[in-house]
Amino acid sequence: MSKKRGLSLEEKREKILQIFYESQDFFLLKELEKLGPKKGVITQSVKDVVQSLVDDDLVSKDKIGTSVYFWSLPSCAGNQLRNVQRKLESDLENSKKKFVELVDKCNELKKGREESDERETALAELKAIELKHNELKEEMVQYADNDPAAFEAMSLVFVWTTFVYEIQHV
Repeated sequence: MSKKRGLSLEEKREKILQIFYESQDFFLLKELEKLGPKKGVITQSVKDVVQSLVDDDLVSKDKIGTSVYFWSLPSCAGNQLRNVQRKLESDLENSKKKFVELVDKCNELKKGREESDERETALAELKAIELKHNELKEEMVQYADNDPAAFEAMSLVFVWTTFVYEIQHV
């Protein structure tokens, strides 16, 4: 006894598209749900499959009165594929231009940065200055408690709070 395997979503999409391309007609969802099982797509999944085809612009959908009609013609699919191809070619061309611009800019920026003794000396000097700067910052943190400006600010706060206290209790 062999188990029958269900169709994948992609296979179901192909089967539903075949219905549209073979008949080149307009369908209501109910009609598609009747034709789906004849192609091997179960009735319950026809609606989801058709909606995924509509979302991908492979099937067109239009509401006329209270009815919703679906259709897809082979020529429409060809036009859509050509439009996608044109867009991708345009994107590729833009990407190539941007790549060339970035390579040129990179080469331009490298011009003043060629490896030389002078540049290496300047970079070493810069690194030494940065280290000294960081050491001085750390030393300043140690002396922050003895900073005259901070001490004066704290004494002003003390004088102010004493003044306010005296006014309140007079």
